[in-house]
Amino acid sequence: MTGTATLSRRALGALVVLSVSGLSTVSSLAGPEIYTGTLSSLAADGYDVVAFHTEGRPVRGDSRFTHRWKNATWRFASAAARDAFAAAPERYAPAYGGHCAWAAAQGYRAAGDPRHWHIVAGRLYLNYDARVHRTWLTDVPGFIAAADSKWPTLAAR
Repeated sequence: MTGTATLSRRALGALVVLSVSGLSTVSSLAGPEIYTGTLSSLAADGYDVVAFHTEGRPVRGDSRFTHRWKNATWRFASAAARDAFAAAPERYAPAYGGHCAWAAAQGYRAAGDPRHWHIVAGRLYLNYDARVHRTWLTDVPGFIAAADSKWPTLAAR
């Protein structure tokens, strides 16, 4: 094979899922508190996390409107959204640092995809993909309780 092989965000996430299924250990995986993907510092895959709350839908952020928080770059669709986030990042940032909420409930980290989201009591939750999101919706309160109890240990890794 010639050239450089690269793994997409989805492929890397699949590797995490495979590792959890027993093909390798997850406990040795370490990562930043905020999920940014591999070789990136961009949080929420570049989506405007304020827009989930104000527009009720995913909106791509614009590179002209950024804010640096917790070693990640956050993008916003407008200066107003950027300023709202800067004033209260904990209010708008996704739970579990943007990692998959269902995975956190299971005790491991996986990529969170802003296209698969849910807001509960003002808090944004992301999930890995549509299938995981459907599973998440079967017991949102139970998965939140489980993830909330496991996240402090996961975040410390």
